Amino acid sequence: MTAATTGDPVILSFIFFMILFLGGIYLMGLAQSLEDFQAIVFTGGLLITMLSLAFMMRQGGTATRRSNNWSGNATE
Repeated sequence: MTAATTGDPVILSFIFFMILFLGGIYLMGLAQSLEDFQAIVFTGGLLITMLSLAFMMRQGGTATRRSNNWSGNATE
């Protein structure tokens, strides 16, 4: 079974990625204006941003057909 490279699943995963990514950046910026819990909010934003990037890097079956993806299968 090959992963979708076009269509609804790709669009939905991109929207999910953008919400996480921009939300994490927003939280990191919001932490600068808070008086309390700056470190917790900034760390949360950083973790959300890293999670979104890891989510996109983990997606199998890219258009470049990398042979060295995490699962080891280039056509996955």
